[in-house]
Amino acid sequence: MQDSADTPRAYALSQGSEGDSDDVIVRHKLSDQVFEKLWHMIETGELFPGDAVPSERALMDRFKVGRPAVREALQSMANKGLISINHGERSRVNQLTASMAIRQMDSMAKLLLLKDPTALDQLKEMRKLLELGTVRMAAERCTAQDADELRAIVSSQQSKRDNEGDFVKADIAFHLRIAAISGNAIIHAATQAMLAWLFEHYKPMLRWSGQEQTTIFEHNRLIDFIEDRDADGAEVMMLTHLNRSAPLYKMTQEKGRNSYQKPALDV
Repeated sequence: MQDSADTPRAYALSQGSEGDSDDVIVRHKLSDQVFEKLWHMIETGELFPGDAVPSERALMDRFKVGRPAVREALQSMANKGLISINHGERSRVNQLTASMAIRQMDSMAKLLLLKDPTALDQLKEMRKLLELGTVRMAAERCTAQDADELRAIVSSQQSKRDNEGDFVKADIAFHLRIAAISGNAIIHAATQAMLAWLFEHYKPMLRWSGQEQTTIFEHNRLIDFIEDRDADGAEVMMLTHLNRSAPLYKMTQEKGRNSYQKPALDV
């Protein structure tokens, strides 16, 4: 069946219906309209997380469109994480999460950082604002178990000073654990995405050679303030920790800007 502006009415007429139902799509780009209808089904609670999505045939009959429009709409839903498509099984509605929502910005954010080196300054400001607020929340909500888990991460990081990759992973895990202590899923998801964007596109910032022990010391001091529920002290310590990397941010930014203006030739 051809997807065109006339398809819905032609299909409805062939089925003995004039196509008066609100579900009948009568505009161009049928797949977009099917997508909107499926979105509405989730939005209104007609479909809940875990529910099976109606079959392609059922959707074709309901919306009076052809199979290509239905399949394209379902694939768009899957690309956005709204449903899971498993071959041989019915598609199912996914549970929506903060991480899923923020991941929708992932590709665009990475491309922005790749093409516009000045975006680093903006991301750096975002990190400072986010982490200063987050560490205050962590200090107010930290439990004994939270503090123990933070110290375990730092202990693991200490043992990995000679392994750049593992040291960086432990560093990220430390900041993500503080975000988790906040108890705010959106803050945690935003922190995770922000660090991934920074560290993927500005790898020189991952490890400032010779400063590993300073990083360990600052992490331990952060835990002290958090464990003591000293929000002011934790905020000052986090600011010190982040400001220490400012010269490296600037160096990396200049390197990125020069690379952007004068692309290296392939060899």
